[in-house]
Amino acid sequence: MDKNYNRNQQVKKAQWIDNPMPHLPKRLYSIKESAVYLGRSVCAVREMLWKGKMPHIKDGRRILLDIQDMNEWIDRNKTRTIY
Repeated sequence: MDKNYNRNQQVKKAQWIDNPMPHLPKRLYSIKESAVYLGRSVCAVREMLWKGKMPHIKDGRRILLDIQDMNEWIDRNKTRTIY
């Protein structure tokens, strides 16, 4: 019985290591990932950051953009044209 118990514990431990927690949605994106999300070039996203059009997070040398800020930027820049 101890053998089966130990085997079950090993299997449970291996499963936990493979998948320690359910998939968490990503919140911070690199400039390259942000460019894909926004449908713009990497240079265009960098220019937006330099001009202060979108807030960003700086972690050492890495520059990250919050998906909530990107969504707000999209909402702010929506326009409607009435002909």
